[in-house]
Formats: sequence, structure tokens, C-alpha cells
Amino acid sequence: MDAARGGGAVAGCLLLLLLLLAGCDARIHKLSLQNETRFVVDLNTFGFYGNGTLDVNLLSLRLPEQAVNYSLHPVGFTLSRSRVNGVLSYTAEETETCPLTLTKFTSNEPLILFLLHFDTSSVNVRALGDQDNVLVAKTKTPKAAAATAAKPAPTQPQDGLDHKEPEATSVPHDSHMQLENLKQVTLALDKSNGSYSFSFKLVVGPLAEGLYTLKFHYCRNRVPGIKLPYSLAVNVTERNPGGFLSAAEIPLSRLYIGMAGVFFVAAMVWIYTLMKYSVFKIHWLMAALAFTKSTSLVFHSINYHFINTEGHPIEGWAVMYYITHLLKGALLFITLALIGTGWAFVKYILSDKEKKIFMIVIPLQVLANVAFIIIESTEEGTSEYYLWKEILFLVDLLCCGAILFPVVWSIRHLQEASSTDGKAAMNLEKLKLFRHYYVMIVCYIYFTRIIAILLKVTMPFQWQWCYEFLVEVSTLVFFVLTGYKFRPASNNPYLQLPQDEEDVEMDESGALGRISQVQKKCNGRERQKEFTL
Repeated sequence: MDAARGGGAVAGCLLLLLLLLAGCDARIHKLSLQNETRFVVDLNTFGFYGNGTLDVNLLSLRLPEQAVNYSLHPVGFTLSRSRVNGVLSYTAEETETCPLTLTKFTSNEPLILFLLHFDTSSVNVRALGDQDNVLVAKTKTPKAAAATAAKPAPTQPQDGLDHKEPEATSVPHDSHMQLENLKQVTLALDKSNGSYSFSFKLVVGPLAEGLYTLKFHYCRNRVPGIKLPYSLAVNVTERNPGGFLSAAEIPLSRLYIGMAGVFFVAAMVWIYTLMKYSVFKIHWLMAALAFTKSTSLVFHSINYHFINTEGHPIEGWAVMYYITHLLKGALLFITLALIGTGWAFVKYILSDKEKKIFMIVIPLQVLANVAFIIIESTEEGTSEYYLWKEILFLVDLLCCGAILFPVVWSIRHLQEASSTDGKAAMNLEKLKLFRHYYVMIVCYIYFTRIIAILLKVTMPFQWQWCYEFLVEVSTLVFFVLTGYKFRPASNNPYLQLPQDEEDVEMDESGALGRISQVQKKCNGRERQKEFTL
């Protein structure tokens, strides 16, 4: 039953990733929101080098039917730069109000505001801070905007030679504007069947490279009360001179393939060690974990390679990466929990409370895998993205905390057993090993879940790949230390003493049982002789 349930859960995860992968476009983002009520939508965050490009195409924007004063509550986009991930270019005081209404800007970081004016069918672009970017878009001259706002009814010319009217409503054209010299410009806003659309392209200058965040703002919904729904469809494409990857993601393909080779070598050394000694089943499980980790890194590297060259992952390689990633996560927590309980080393039967740990960890791992697939296959601008991101973080911490309980129980049991006569030295050796294993798990969780995240939010945008490097190196060190502590060797006290202890206990119990039976028989015969006499 448990195997069938586990197989059904894995099959469900695979079906879910196949359904969601079809809508994943990686660095070519296509976001469509219907009846959205959020006042701000985080479209994307991307690290640009010099000469990187950002293409934004607002396909459709449908406003609510209720009358809204858009001069007081504007609608538009903001593009802000930050040197560190998660830190905006405007201050905390400025975030309390809509950024589109900023009049004073104290920071030197580049900030570009795109304000949509629906009455004049135009987009007012304001460039704040130190700019070194080039904007490419369809401009709209002030004369054309005024003519569009107050256009008289068309009349039939009497001589048929009047050509001035087409000049007054001239067709917008693409223009290249250096934002350093031009702090404000007006773009054309198209309207068709009640839907507004426009597009622009931004070329990042060498002095303006950094981590940029693109957001859509509907400032009316910041006001407490009834939220007005709107619909939005937008395409966003980001590129760096070398491909579609962000600045922090460019080294990841080489990093993952290099670490895959290191894990593969470690797995081969572990297999060579297993062939020399008598081993337990969990030793082979540890080998399977190392090979699965190496394979997962290979597919992860291939996935990033195709994202960099094509702008989106190839479905076949992406599915293989997701499958190996799910297997690696499940094997990791199951192996750590089994080692913590002493299964196969000391005993072959788990207690009831240890079984409950696995009943908790395995479903949590299934939930974590579902959250990971949804995050990887969902656009950042959707509301579900942040919900599943929080669920993944919480579930991951719960799994990390759950695998510590078997180790704590084993330490407590060994502390109690160390006071028993004849077992002190043996149990003290095992107690020392379990304490080391507990410290190793805590350090692994601390480095991969806390230190790595702090490093990610403090490093400059082009060095944020060090977060992944620290996670992989910490995982490698943890695997090597765990294998060394529980290696199959004749002088390993954790593997040798428990077997001798069980044999001694069985011999002592058997011998004591035979002695007691002989004593009872002898006592019975003596009593029988005394009775006859």
C-alpha cells in the first residue's frame, strides 16, 4: 500500500510538471492576468550587463468600467535598478505611496517611469537618477497629441487638394532617445476595441548595468476599500550580449557541469570502497544518492545552456532535470533519516515514532516537489508564484527539522544506555559519532538555507551565482563527511560494535537460559530424593 501510494504521488508530480512545462517560456515571458486586483505586479527581475536589451510589449490593458481619476491615481510601469537583489532604488518612505506619483527622487540609481494617459492616448516617460540607457519606442509629438485630443470632425475638401490634415496627425515612428540628455518624452499609446497597447525597447548602457526590476502599477487599488479589477497581457524579453541568461546565471551552466563531475568522482570512489568490505543496504542507498545528484546537475547544466541560447528550455531536457531533481530530494531526506535512526547499522526494524517521521517527511517532500515544479513553470507576475514560493520555503524547513528528531532520539537513547554495566565504552563511541552527525546536519542546514540566502541578498548582482556555488560545495562536503563517518571498514566502531553487541547479548541470554533450566532440573531431582528418603 505504501509503495502504491508513493508511486501514485510520483506519477502525479510528473503529470503536473508535464502540464505546467508547456506554459513555461523562461526568459521570454508571456504574462496574462484576468480580473486582477493587485495594485502592483512584479513582472520580472533581471541582471543586465552593458548593451543588454529589454523588450516590453503591452499587448492588452483593459480598465474597469467604473470612473477613475487617473490623474490622481495613475497607471503605468516602473523600471528600477538595484545593486543588490531585493533592494529597490527608491526609499522605504517613497514605497508608502505609488511610485508613479514621485516628484522628488533623492537616489542616484536609475529609475524610469512610464505613465499612461488615456485621455490623450499617450505615454509620458520620466527618467530619474543617473541615466546611461537608450530608449527605443514610437514617439508622439506634442502637436500630434493635441491634435488627437481635440480633433475636429472631418470635412470634405472642396478642391480635393488639402493635405495638411494628415500632417497634423502624423504616424508615430521609432526613435532612439538617450535618456541622459532627455529626462522626459511622450510615447504613442494605441487603442483598439477598448484595449490599450504600446511597446518599448531599452538598451542598457555600460555605466547603467545592474539588477533591474520591472513592475506594473495600478495605483487606484492602493486606496482602502473596493478593489477594481483590470486585465493585463504583456510580453517581456530580456537579453544580455552573450544570451538570454541574467548576469548572475551566466556562470551556472559551467558550475553545474563541473560539480556534476566532482560528485560523479566521489560516487565512484564510494563504490570502490563498498566493493572491498561487507556492507549494508543503506550504503548502496547512499551511492544511489550520489549518482542521482550528479545526474541532476548534468541535466540542470543542459537546461541552462538551452535557456541561454534559445530563450526557453527544451521540454525533453527540462523533464529529465525535474525527474532527477525530485528523486534526489526524496533520496536525500530518506537517507539522512535512516542513518539517524541507525537502520541497517544497529537494527532492521524501525520503532513506531520513527515510522511516523517517514510518514511526515515523505508527504512533505511530495508537496515540496509540487511547489518547486509550479515555481519553475509559473511567471513571476502571477499571484500563485509567491504563494508557492513561501510554501516551498516552509516545507523545506519542516523537512530539515524532521530529520533531526531521529538523531536526537538516538543520542538520548545512547546517553541512557552508556550507564549500563558492560556497555559504557561501546555506547560512548556511538554517542560521540551521533553527536558529530547531528552537528553536521545542523551545519549543512545552516549553510544551505541561511548563510547562502544572506550571501545572495548582499552580493553584487553579477556575483550572486556564488549562492549556488556555496550550496553545491556545502552539499559535497556534507556527503563526503557522512560517507567517511559511516564508511564500511573493519575499524569503524559504529559498524562493528553493534554487531558484536547483538551477538554477545544473544549468547548471554541463551547461556543464562540453559543454566537456569539445568538448575531447575537439579533442584527438582534433589527434592524428589529427599521425599523418598
